[in-house]
Amino acid sequence: MNAAAKAIAAQGLARRAFSLGAVKAFDHALQFLLPVVLVRCLDVHTFGEYRLLWLAVGTVMALAPLSMPGALYYFLPRSAAPARRLYVHQTLAFLACTGVLSAFIVSPLNPWLPATLHPLTAYGALVPAFVALWVSSCLLDFLPTIEERIPLQAFATISVALARAVLVAGGAWLTADMGVIVWLLLATVLLKLALLIGYIGRFHGWGHPWFKRSVFAGQLGYTAPFGLASACYVLRSQADQWVAATLFTLHSFASFSIAAILGQVVNIFRASVGEAFMPSMSRMEAAGDARSMMEMNARANAMVGMLLLPLLGFVFAFAEDIVSLVYTASYVNAAAVMRVYIVGLTALVVELSTVLQLLRQGPFSLAMNIVVLAISVPLSWYGGVHLGLAGAAAGSVSALYLDRTIVLRRIAAITGVPVHAQQHWAALARYLVWSAAAALLAWLCVHALFAHAPLIARLATGAIMIALVYAPFNLRRRR
Repeated sequence: MNAAAKAIAAQGLARRAFSLGAVKAFDHALQFLLPVVLVRCLDVHTFGEYRLLWLAVGTVMALAPLSMPGALYYFLPRSAAPARRLYVHQTLAFLACTGVLSAFIVSPLNPWLPATLHPLTAYGALVPAFVALWVSSCLLDFLPTIEERIPLQAFATISVALARAVLVAGGAWLTADMGVIVWLLLATVLLKLALLIGYIGRFHGWGHPWFKRSVFAGQLGYTAPFGLASACYVLRSQADQWVAATLFTLHSFASFSIAAILGQVVNIFRASVGEAFMPSMSRMEAAGDARSMMEMNARANAMVGMLLLPLLGFVFAFAEDIVSLVYTASYVNAAAVMRVYIVGLTALVVELSTVLQLLRQGPFSLAMNIVVLAISVPLSWYGGVHLGLAGAAAGSVSALYLDRTIVLRRIAAITGVPVHAQQHWAALARYLVWSAAAALLAWLCVHALFAHAPLIARLATGAIMIALVYAPFNLRRRR
């Protein structure tokens, strides 16, 4: 490929990444705004139940899919149409089965249901039904992007996000009843399932075969280590929330979970950029060009760091003001937890899980995540018992840095690309230093000159100052 072709391809990838980023930003913006409405419509106990429901769903989603949808990034780009249809059908059937199993686990019929989830049993079969359908339909979050149909992915994502936000917010505003909210969530997931069925019927069809044992064994054999590793990784990030839900009241847990929403902002950047670059990285790995694959990963991470780090700096500096304005002063104790999370989220700028997947490092990733999970849970428990609500976040933050250190060294050993050459470290360091300096300067000025100003004025002034300090020295120097 000549230089002109490479430049055109790079521009196309950048446009695709920013398009996906815009869609995911819209989706996550609605997910961010929905609790803003709910805290003003529901009492603290009911809002705690709502957050507990989504913690349970998040844990199920860490385990039940087993990364089968995401593994299609590996199988579909290198397969002919009949094989693609078979892989899609097998993935959907697998999700349906694990969805039913997950529904039983969270249902009142489960004799080993954790005491932490007992408040959700008041809603009978609604919660299990929602869980089963949510797992089954999650393929819609991946398939159009994997097949590079970005407009269709945008339509599906925006449709489901709007339906969920409007129905849940409307139900909470009119009734303040958790039972009504769960019914409306069920309606939303039925829409998502209908869109998925329509997409598969249009582009793959429902013809036979639906299942081939040898193909499924290969698919599962490739996917399972990554799925279990991914589950351990997600459970690491959720373990501190389960600790908070176990040790503290529903009100305190709700505050803790509000701080964890910040992680969704990071996922906007990481997921959209990573998904846009992943098909090209997969082709490079298949061609044996590991160095080019790592360079593309480094470019993606530098793009994320350039945009994400100043945002994290702003949130760190003005955490109390943000929580008080957005979620009301009733949840202001989330600010301390938020700052602890930001220390860990900074490490997530360096995204490496896609590289491990392409290098077929599933067993290694699984072993590493089990070890790191075993370390993070006791740390979170100890922090929660001895340091309070913010201390419960210590385990996941420590785990993130241990994870990145181990993975970077593993990639270096496999690819021959040394750690110092795997990422654009100088650019990332520059973004971090400028973000910290801009946030500190903004905080000092706002607290000196606008100490008694309205919250919105303080936040607007801080954001403008950070932009004025950061942007001229970084955005124009993008690599």
